[in-house]
Amino acid sequence: MNFNNHMRGKMILANGFHMPTRNKVDVLKNVVISVETDGRIKELIRPEEPTYKEKLKSAENEGKLVKLPKGSFLIPGLIDNHVHASQYPQLGQALDVPLEIWLNKYTFPLEARFADIDFAKSTYSLLVDDLISMGTTTSMYYATIHQDATRILADICLEKGQRALVGKIAMDNRDQCPDYYRDKSADASIRGTSDFFDYVKAHPDNKDDMLNAVVTPRFIPSCSDAALEGLGAFTREKKAYVQTHCSEGDWEHNYVIDRFGITDTEALDKFGLLGRKSLMGHCPHLTESDKEIFLKRGTTISHCPLSNSYFASSVLPLRSALEKGIKVGLATDISGGPSYSMFEAMKSAIACSRMLETGNNPYFLPEERRGCPDSRIDFRDAFYISTTGNGEALDLPIGYFTKGFYFDAVVIDTTVKSGSIRLWDDLDIGDNILQKIVYTATRPNISTVWVGGKQIH
Repeated sequence: MNFNNHMRGKMILANGFHMPTRNKVDVLKNVVISVETDGRIKELIRPEEPTYKEKLKSAENEGKLVKLPKGSFLIPGLIDNHVHASQYPQLGQALDVPLEIWLNKYTFPLEARFADIDFAKSTYSLLVDDLISMGTTTSMYYATIHQDATRILADICLEKGQRALVGKIAMDNRDQCPDYYRDKSADASIRGTSDFFDYVKAHPDNKDDMLNAVVTPRFIPSCSDAALEGLGAFTREKKAYVQTHCSEGDWEHNYVIDRFGITDTEALDKFGLLGRKSLMGHCPHLTESDKEIFLKRGTTISHCPLSNSYFASSVLPLRSALEKGIKVGLATDISGGPSYSMFEAMKSAIACSRMLETGNNPYFLPEERRGCPDSRIDFRDAFYISTTGNGEALDLPIGYFTKGFYFDAVVIDTTVKSGSIRLWDDLDIGDNILQKIVYTATRPNISTVWVGGKQIH
């Protein structure tokens, strides 16, 4: 399909799905979405509305109407809120060892290679292309400790049109970081963060909320007290985004308790790193008091079900967190998660919730409370936290189709033979089609991707 590269100043006539609220799929039937010249949505008009026919006809007469063909469905752009961009070369490798070995034997040596600018350019370019091709319109990235490579990642996102939040990693703790890969000091961690923020703010190509800088202490074990204190002060001063890891597995959770005598959540809060724009990766080991802190601060859990299966030694009680009112967004966690597809992340979130509910040890009988009752989610929650939930987590006007939000959208072609979605006219109606999209969509099914009304795939 050739959509002349953009939707700005045009209208689209489409069937599709979005979820402005949790647990209810809004099935869009022959709706018209009007997009302003700045890439924001002007209005969504349904067939039963009195101005529908008039505006549809006017747009068609002016050559400003785009019609999706039969079998194609519009969904909001998918949002991935926890991506280790520098780990892409080891996607699908080194998943057979504990987290602390995975970091020191495989991951830190790989990330150290990003001192090589050419390696950074080729890796980051391939990653961003691949994510866009799977319908990921917004990503929140961890880069490395390298200032130049981190700027290259930011440049590539802007060049390719992906909405992005990028953080230069801060890690200076000599006890936990190798000599060949760490910041020289706490001051270097803080100064490096500040310098990257200045670069993003002054970037001549950065507009329309396309790029944000993120305060990124790798996690507490990698950072000295002085670095954490300085980054917390910088966060408060700039009202900045923060990303890090929190109670990911037994090792990290217990390390923080041994070091500070309090939980990971309590320590991060003490350092001023928990707030409305803070996204904490993993979090399956949160205590009940930790959850209250998340709720009070408005902090988001970045749910990474794929990598949790390998490294977290626990399943996040996702449904419980959502029902408590804690903000949750979904993520792939490349490369702890061995897939760059948000559809795989959705399926994993559903599967993990089912295993948490039923339990998986056959030597316990169900009546012996093998699992945790009322833990399961379905495709609706998985889709919600991939779109609306993540938009709210990032505090950006994205995630569903409504006036004032950016037209970040993906066309799912269910008719392409090289894809994996198969529909039957007499069986698949309403949100059951979305269910099949969530469970069976693959790369060939992603036919078109827009960000802010600009076609980028």
